[in-house]
Amino acid sequence: MNDYTSKLPRFPEPYWRKTTELPAFPKLQEDLKVDVAVVGGGITGLTSAYLLAKAGVKVAVIEAGSILNGTTGHTTAKLTAQHGVIFDELINHHGEDMARLYYHANYDAVQFVKNLVKEQQIDCDLSEEDAYIYTNSDKEMENLLKEFKAYEKLGVNGSEYVSEVPLPVEAKAGIVMRNQAQFHPLKFLKHLVERFTEMGGQIFENTTAVDMEEGSEPVVTTRDGHKVRCKQMIVSTHYPFYDLKGFYFSRMTPERSYVLAVKTEKEFPGGMFINAEQPTRSLRYTDWNGEKIVLFGGDSHKVGHKTNTHQYYEALEAFANQTFGVKEIPFRWSAQDPVPFDKIPFVGQYSTATDNIYVATGYRKWGMSNGINAAIMLSDQILKKDNPYTEVFDPQRFKADPELRKIISTNAHIAKTLVKGKLKRPSNQATSLENDEGAAVTVNGKRAGAYRDEDGQLHVVDTTCTHMGCELEWNNGERTWDCPCHGSRFSYKGDVIEGPAELPLKKVDLE
Repeated sequence: MNDYTSKLPRFPEPYWRKTTELPAFPKLQEDLKVDVAVVGGGITGLTSAYLLAKAGVKVAVIEAGSILNGTTGHTTAKLTAQHGVIFDELINHHGEDMARLYYHANYDAVQFVKNLVKEQQIDCDLSEEDAYIYTNSDKEMENLLKEFKAYEKLGVNGSEYVSEVPLPVEAKAGIVMRNQAQFHPLKFLKHLVERFTEMGGQIFENTTAVDMEEGSEPVVTTRDGHKVRCKQMIVSTHYPFYDLKGFYFSRMTPERSYVLAVKTEKEFPGGMFINAEQPTRSLRYTDWNGEKIVLFGGDSHKVGHKTNTHQYYEALEAFANQTFGVKEIPFRWSAQDPVPFDKIPFVGQYSTATDNIYVATGYRKWGMSNGINAAIMLSDQILKKDNPYTEVFDPQRFKADPELRKIISTNAHIAKTLVKGKLKRPSNQATSLENDEGAAVTVNGKRAGAYRDEDGQLHVVDTTCTHMGCELEWNNGERTWDCPCHGSRFSYKGDVIEGPAELPLKKVDLE
C-alpha cells in the first residue's frame, strides 16, 4: 500500500489548470471543410490557429480531450532561449550557423510573446527574469565554461559567467542569460483562444483524430467517423497521431519530469534556475492568491522505466525543505516530453511526399519558446512567407552522428523491452490489492493491470499497449499505466492520456 506521510497532495494537480477557467467547446458532430485543420489543442496548435485566423484563413482545431490539458497545461512555463547546457553541443553536432539560428528562433519567440502581451494588454503574469544555469560539480564546471564560450560565439544577448548564484545552494559557478521571461501559459493562450473564436475560428474538444488521408485535400477521420477536409493540415499532437511515414516515435525518447508548487518559509529572490548536473533541479516562482509560490522541478527519466515515481516528488520536497523550507505544497504534477536524438524539435513538412501537411513535435522540455516558434514557422509556411529557421527544424534533416547510433541503440532496447515484458508473469493477484494500490497481476494465466481505488472498486485492464504491443508498467505517483517503449500512457481505467497510442486498453473481467 502507498504510504504518503509528507506534505504532498495525494493526487497530481497542475497549477495552471487549477487557476484558469477555460471555455468548453463542443464535440465535432458532422463532417467539416476548412482551409486549415489543426490537430492538437496545445500551445503550438492554438497559437498557429490564431495567427492563421488573423490572416483571414478559415481554421478548425480538433483536440482529443480538452484544450491545454496536455504538456502545455503541465509545464513549468519558463519562456526562455536558455535550454540547459545545449549550445556547445549544437555547435559540435550541427555547426555554429545552425546553433545560432536555433538560439535566435527561440529568442524571437520570447520577444513575440512579450510584444503581444504588451500590445493586447494580456493579463498572464508575465515578468522578465534572468535565467541561470549553475553547478557544484567539478566535471560540469568544464562543461559550463564551454557553454559560456558557445554563448560568446553565438552572440547571446546579456550573457554572463558568474562565480555565485542568488540561491541557498552550493554552487561553484553559473552562467546567466539576462532578460528572459516567465508567464502563466493558460492565461496567455486563453486570450488567443478568445480572439481566435471571435475571428470565426472553430475548436472541437473530445474529438479524437484516428486516421488521415493524404492528397491535394487531406482528410482527417475522427473516432466517431466524421471527416475534416482541408487544404492544409497541422499535426501538433504530442506525438504525431498519424505516423506511417515519419516514424517520429522511433526518432525520439519520451521522458517524464516532476514539479512541486511550494509555499516556502524563506523568500524566493526571483529569477529562473536550473542546475547542470543530475538529478536536475529547476526553480522559478509564480503568483498564487497574491503571494509567491516556488515551482521546484526536475528528476527526469524515460517513461515506463520507473514504477515508484512518487520517490521523485519526495526528492523534490526534500530539496525544497533544504533550500527554502516548506510551509505547504498546494499542487504537484508531472509532464512528459519527447526528446529528439539530435536535441532539435521537428517542425515543418511532415514528409517529403506531403507538401500540405505539417508537423511539430519534440520540444525537449522547452515547449514554451519552442512551441511559439513552431507556431510562427508553420503559419509562415502555410501563408508562403519566408522564415529564416525552416532548415534548422526541418523534420527531414538527418545527421548520422549522433542520431543514427541513438536510433539503433534505442530501438534495440525497445525490442528487448518488448520481449522481456511478454515473458513476465506477475505473482500478484488483483483481489489482494489494498485501496489506492496498483500492480501488474496475473488473471487466468495472463498478465493484466489492476488498481483498487480509494472506494475499494477494482479496475482491471489488459496491459498490452495499443500502439505496438509493449507491456505497460504501473506508475504509482500518477496512478497510470505507462509504456516503456514509446511513452504512451493510460489511466487506471484504460483511457489514453498520452500518445502515440490512440486506442484505449481493453478491460479485463475477473470472472
